[in-house]
Amino acid sequence: MRSSPALRAAASRHRIHPALDSFANECRDAVLRVMAYVGALALISLIVFYTANPLTDAAITAATTAEAGPGWSVATRSQPAYALSQLDWPGKTETTEILRHPDGGRKDILRLATPGEPVAAEIEIYRVGSETSRATAEAALAARMDPSGTATIETAGVIDTKFGPVPLFSLAGSDRPSGSCLGFVKTIDAASLRISGFSCRGDTAPQRRAAVACLLDRLVLLSGDAATAAAFAEAELRRGSCGPNQSAASAASADWLTGPQDPSLRGRL
Repeated sequence: MRSSPALRAAASRHRIHPALDSFANECRDAVLRVMAYVGALALISLIVFYTANPLTDAAITAATTAEAGPGWSVATRSQPAYALSQLDWPGKTETTEILRHPDGGRKDILRLATPGEPVAAEIEIYRVGSETSRATAEAALAARMDPSGTATIETAGVIDTKFGPVPLFSLAGSDRPSGSCLGFVKTIDAASLRISGFSCRGDTAPQRRAAVACLLDRLVLLSGDAATAAAFAEAELRRGSCGPNQSAASAASADWLTGPQDPSLRGRL
C-alpha cells in the first residue's frame, strides 16, 4: 500500500485542472519564441553594424599591421601598458591595440572614436627594439592621418606638454582630407620610446593645439620597465590641467617661436 505522503502528492496532481497545464505550456512556448525573436534581432543588428561600419576591428587591425610594416603582428594576449586618464571627450570610446615585433619592438595604440565615424584621436607609444624601419616617424604619421596616402605633411609649431616640447604637424596640399587634425611626434631617448599620433578636436588652431596637449598630458603608464616608469614619473611632475580654460591658456602661452602662426608685431617699425 502507498504511504500517506504519496497518496497526498497523487491527489494534489489530480487536483490541477487541465486548463492550467495548457496555460503554463503556452506561456513557456511564448517566452521561448520571444527569446528567439530578440536573439534574431540582435544578430541582424550586429551584422548590419559591422557591414556598414568601416571601423571594424578587422579593418583597423589590417590597416594598422599594414602601416607598421612586415614582421608586426597583433598581440592579443598582451596586457595594455598605457591608458588615457580622465580625458573628457563625450561620445568617444577608447580602444587599445597592441602590436609586437620578433626583434623586441612593441606598439601600444590608443584610439578615440564614435562607432561608425572616423577615428577622432590616436596615440601610439612605440617601444623601439632592434628592428629596423625604412619609414621615418613623420612619414608613418602622415600615413595614419591620411589613410589614402595622397596628402603631404608639414610642420605646425611646437607645444609644451608634460613630456616637454612636442613638434606638431598638419596635412598639406590641395588633396588633403576634409577636417583639421594635428599630428605630433615625441621621442624619449632615455626610455627608447617614441610617442606619436594625432587629434582632430577643436575648431580653431589654439583649440586644436590645446587638445593635443591634453591628450598627451592624460596619457598614463599602467606597467613598464624601470626606464619607462622613470620617464613617466618625471613627466607627471610637469602635468598640466585639461580644464575648460586650457585652450585660452595654451593660446596665451604660445610665443612667436612656438606658435603656428606668424608673430604679431607691436608698435611701429
